[in-house]
Amino acid sequence: MADGMALFGDQRIRFPVPVCAALFAATEAHAGRLDVAFASLNNTFAEVERSGAHYFTSELYRQRGELLMYEPGLSGQAEEAFKRAIEIARSQNARLLELRAASSLARLWRDQGKHGKARDLLAPVYGWFTEGFETLDLKEARMLLDELDA
Repeated sequence: MADGMALFGDQRIRFPVPVCAALFAATEAHAGRLDVAFASLNNTFAEVERSGAHYFTSELYRQRGELLMYEPGLSGQAEEAFKRAIEIARSQNARLLELRAASSLARLWRDQGKHGKARDLLAPVYGWFTEGFETLDLKEARMLLDELDA
């Protein structure tokens, strides 16, 4: 993945870089290399600011929140990253990205024992969807809502 992203940079291909950076950061985090994951996201945020291509910024903030969840004591920063991701997705009317960010924040609140707050956030976002219920994002949101209802 790192080689592919470097190739994009060498050839000045910008479109898939934020998408790839989010995936790369998640992969590095799962491998225990949080420093590499954060560096990748930070570089991507800088590139997004330079280029003005903010189409995937919501997902970058969501991914930052997910990375912060790996670090003990940083749940407040993770919550802020998720809230920023939701705000950006709403401003872009990007319903799927808002669902992802709302699901991440709802999981954080669930883990903190704030089940009602988590459900109140996620249920209306999930309710916007009228199709695509077989997709992973909607399946995971539904499972989380079911867990919060139990």
